[in-house]
Amino acid sequence: MAEIVQQRIEDRIPELEQLERVGLFTKKEVKSIIKRATALEYKLHRLIVNKEDFIAYIQYEINVLELIKKRRAHIHYHFKREEIEFPIIHRITSLFRRATKKWKDDVQLWFSHVAFCKKWGTKMAISKVFSSMLAIHPDKPALWIMAAKSELEDRDSSESARHLFLRALRFHPNNKKVYQEYFRMELLHCEKLRQQKEQLEKAEMDLGEYEFSPEILSGKLAEVVYRDAVGKIKEAGFVISLLNIATIFDFTKELQDLILNDLQTNYTEDSVTWDFMAKRELDAPGAGDELPTAKGRASDINRREERCCQVYEEGVKTTNISCCHYCSSSFLPYWLSLQTRWPPCEQLEILLLSGDAEGAARVAMTATQRYSQSVSVWSLSLQTLMQLGSGDIGRLFQDALTHVNPKVHTHTSSVICVVNSYMSTLSTTVQLYVLLSPVSAVAMEMKEKYLDWSFSTGGYKKARKTFMSLQENRPLSKAFFTRMIGIEKKQEMPKMNNLRDYYERALQEFGTFDDDLWLQYILEEQGTYGEPQNCGKIHWRAMKFLEGESVERFTTRYTLFQTGHLGGAQ
Repeated sequence: MAEIVQQRIEDRIPELEQLERVGLFTKKEVKSIIKRATALEYKLHRLIVNKEDFIAYIQYEINVLELIKKRRAHIHYHFKREEIEFPIIHRITSLFRRATKKWKDDVQLWFSHVAFCKKWGTKMAISKVFSSMLAIHPDKPALWIMAAKSELEDRDSSESARHLFLRALRFHPNNKKVYQEYFRMELLHCEKLRQQKEQLEKAEMDLGEYEFSPEILSGKLAEVVYRDAVGKIKEAGFVISLLNIATIFDFTKELQDLILNDLQTNYTEDSVTWDFMAKRELDAPGAGDELPTAKGRASDINRREERCCQVYEEGVKTTNISCCHYCSSSFLPYWLSLQTRWPPCEQLEILLLSGDAEGAARVAMTATQRYSQSVSVWSLSLQTLMQLGSGDIGRLFQDALTHVNPKVHTHTSSVICVVNSYMSTLSTTVQLYVLLSPVSAVAMEMKEKYLDWSFSTGGYKKARKTFMSLQENRPLSKAFFTRMIGIEKKQEMPKMNNLRDYYERALQEFGTFDDDLWLQYILEEQGTYGEPQNCGKIHWRAMKFLEGESVERFTTRYTLFQTGHLGGAQ
């Protein structure tokens, strides 16, 4: 082992001498490199070798390369690359090969090798790495696609990319992604040839020595790929995906017409086809923004929507499917959203019954925008979105309270009831949205309900935790404190210190005018768990803090209590 390590270190001497000779590294730095490289080499020649040892060695060599690059830029020296960088790059490539040979299944290791080759290696090296990787991982379509794209983008070789796609289809004859990217590659190749031809024509050069086949320039190779693909994968959604790729290129009108004709001829029984055709009407070429007035543009939009609805209705008649299947079809939600004559509540009910969660959510959002003053629409929409677990509940709740005049309690009660019913399904963030509403009446009522819900679902500990987390979030109601006091007193052994804490916090909020709260505090100290000697101090504080008529009421009631005419704490 020592002989091998020594030989590898000696192989580095020429490049290290060059580094020192040209002034990129000092003698001390060269010695440091030798020492570090020796230690790393010994790790790779142990009986049990770890992948991390290879990665550490590779990273060290890459760091040396980066440092050399910075030193060159600093001293403006750009010679001797063959004697300095090339041996290091070759050594790193060798380390990658040894590592990937030992850990063949580590795809990330292969990717690291590819990334290194792109930055420091040659284009041919990238092809070799992909070739070795695909020989071991032919079952991964994504790797075939990456290799083909690399050939097209890094080596500018459409022929090699085409060859890789054809090989990929032997292993994955029905893979949609492979066909889509193969189709895209042929169109990119065609576009590149058209641009080259255009540039040569502008330069008035003779095109005789260049081959620009009219069939290739018109996209015939892509058409061949398309026909092969739809012959194996007979799905409307897949055909539409190929059509969407073709629309990216401005020379594919004939190809688009061919695909569109196939779609309308062979896939009319698929609801996806009608959904695509209907939405296509909305984007159809027209006057649009060219119309001089806003009224004209609005009229144009209405005409588009009307055509869109007509296509949807034709799709319903053509597909001739049952009501249940009709409700679950992909184009129903959008069609319903355009049917302004249908109340949103009916649309939501149909979609919920059909199990179309995405469509129901879309209609619910649209309904709240169109009928922003309707309490029933807000309530039903919030209920729907809560059932579906939408992440926008908090914001929508705030919008609901804003639009339905939250100052009127009757308007907010139904919305609050909906939120309270589904409190257990809300995320912590959404609960905070609700509890911290800018509308005081809503915020106070929801805190009370949230405390009740916490106690009913998690018991005393959860209720106390909720109380402690909300006690500083004003506004707070008296009921919020009295409910926590009641929860404490329901325990088998109530803690008087906790009760005192609840009363004290309540008095901070309401102690200047609520004489009943002071009296209840005194009665609590007179009770089973209290200390009667504290009553005098509480009475003195009450007389000091209470204001106006509340002082007289407190004095009267306290006197009745002292004379036995007012019952004690329960």
